[in-house]
Amino acid sequence: MEETLNFIKNKIGDFVPETAIVLGSASGEFANGINGVEIPYSEIPNFKASSVVGHSGKLLFCNIEGKNIVIAQGRIHFYEGHDIKDVVFPIRIFKMLGVKNLILTNAAGTCNKKIKPSSLVLIKDHINLSGVNPLIGKNDETLGVRFPDMSNIYDNEFREVCKKCAKKLRIDIKEGIYVGVTGPSYETPAEVNMYKKFGADMVGMSTVNEAIYAKYLGMKILGISVATNYCAGISKTPLNHAEVVEMGKIVNQKTNILLKEFIKNI
Repeated sequence: MEETLNFIKNKIGDFVPETAIVLGSASGEFANGINGVEIPYSEIPNFKASSVVGHSGKLLFCNIEGKNIVIAQGRIHFYEGHDIKDVVFPIRIFKMLGVKNLILTNAAGTCNKKIKPSSLVLIKDHINLSGVNPLIGKNDETLGVRFPDMSNIYDNEFREVCKKCAKKLRIDIKEGIYVGVTGPSYETPAEVNMYKKFGADMVGMSTVNEAIYAKYLGMKILGISVATNYCAGISKTPLNHAEVVEMGKIVNQKTNILLKEFIKNI
């Protein structure tokens, strides 16, 4: 951790980010055209690079709406073969750099027919079916408590601010429960039916472990899913990642302006 921190601090000087944004497959273009200090993951000691299309793999330290921000352009995933500790390592580094607020974005399949593809969805809670937890192992009491509370993991206040921003911008935004699974195979129709019975609205392969770890570290979290497709059994066509990336491009403009408006208001 110290090696990674020292490397980044040598690049950014006395810049202290207050908010971090993790961009998923459908939100990668948010950072386009924003000036700042770019650091590719491949150059950062102990950072892992993503191999997934739609994740460019670099940090951008910048100022948006008068706020100091660090943007993670892409994330690594457990299904790529990384240890879960490596998946959440960037979150720990953000905390050590001074980050208090975390915005997690992702692309997700929708298993709720009322949430159509191209919808933006605020995550109000999640179900962790990834089979892992980043807090397993010996606890470091300097970081957080052994048994952290998860009853308000996606901050209620942040969700209300985001809904007000969406209303001001005339952007329709839904709320829903996100199921985090391992992947990389898409879910079967039977699995999707089970998730629906659990009360889930969206299904994805990221976010939950980052959110657990960030909450453990004391961060305030906002989660936004871009509903890119109907899940198996609801969709009439086979699922593919190209569809996910393409739908992200379609909704990019409203995602971008909503994120900027939210940043301005926190």
